[in-house]
Amino acid sequence: MENPASPRFTLHHLEVLVAVAETGTISAAAERLHMSASAVSSAVTELESRLGTTLTVRRRAKGVRLTATGAAVLVQARLILHHASELQLGTAGGGPVAGPLRLGCYPSLAPTVLPSLVTEFVAANPGVSIDFREGDQDALHRWMAGGDLDLAIAYDLEIPAQWQVTRLGCRTQQLVLPADHRLARTDGPVALADLAEQPMVLLDSPPSVHGIFAVCARAGFTPRIAYRTPSYETARSLVGRGVGWSLLLQRPPEDVTYEGFRLAVRTIIEPVPDPVDVVIVHLAQNPLGRVASAFVEHAVEAAASAPWNCDPVVNMAR
Repeated sequence: MENPASPRFTLHHLEVLVAVAETGTISAAAERLHMSASAVSSAVTELESRLGTTLTVRRRAKGVRLTATGAAVLVQARLILHHASELQLGTAGGGPVAGPLRLGCYPSLAPTVLPSLVTEFVAANPGVSIDFREGDQDALHRWMAGGDLDLAIAYDLEIPAQWQVTRLGCRTQQLVLPADHRLARTDGPVALADLAEQPMVLLDSPPSVHGIFAVCARAGFTPRIAYRTPSYETARSLVGRGVGWSLLLQRPPEDVTYEGFRLAVRTIIEPVPDPVDVVIVHLAQNPLGRVASAFVEHAVEAAASAPWNCDPVVNMAR
C-alpha cells in the first residue's frame, strides 16, 4: 500500500528543476544533463503536476523564469539533493572528502583569504571542486537565503540570526595616506581627528562603510568625502594620487598602488578602532556536509597563522 505521505516526485525531477533554474533555458539544461530538450520539458511539467502547482513560466526565445513558488521549491530541491549526496557518500565507507563546494566571499577579503584557502584545500582533497563567487554583504545574504551557497566568508557585521557563525580571526581598520602626507612623516600612530578637514576616499561597500562612519563619529566628525568607490584597489589608487585619505581593513604585503604610487599605512590611536571579526558562515537550518565541514576545519586551522589575522584565534561558534 502506498504511503500517502511519500513524495510523488523523484530526485531526478529535482535535478532537472535545478538545472533549468541555473541555466535559464530548457535547451541549456538538456545539454548539462545529457538529455533531450523534450525530456527536460516533460520532467518539469511532471514535477509541477505531482506537486499541484506552477513552478516555471516558459517563454519561447526568452528562456524559463521561476514563479515565486518555484523559487521556494528550488531552495528545498537543492537541500534535498545535497542530503541525498551526503547519504550516498556516508554509506560509501567514509572515503576521501570529495564533491562540490559553493563558497561566497566578501570582495575585499577575497584576494588575501580565498587563494590560499581554496588551493591548499583542493591540493589536500583532489576530489573536491570549489565554485566561488564574490559579493558584498547584501549579495551574500541573498545568495545564502536562495540556497546558492554552502558557505560564505565575511565580516561579522550585520550577520542574520539564521546564520551559523565560526570565527576565523580579526582585522583592524588602518589609516591609509599618500606617502608624502604630513602625517606620514613619522611612523607613529595618528589621531583620526587630525584628518577631519581633509578629503576622504570612502570604500563604499556594505558593511565596511558603516564601520568607517562609526569610527569617524567617535573621533567627533563626519568625513568630507571626495570620492566613493566599492573597490578596495580603486580606493588605494585614489589615495596614492593624493586626493584624500582612507580607512581600510586590509593591507597587502606592499604599500604600493597598481600605478606604482607609494602609500603610508598608519595605526589609529584616537579613537582606537574596534577589531572586526572575519567569520565563515552557513545557514543554521542546513547541517554541513562532509566537504563543507572539512573546509571549515581547514579554514580555522589556516587562519590561526595567517598574516592578515590581527590576533590569535579563539575559535567561536554560535
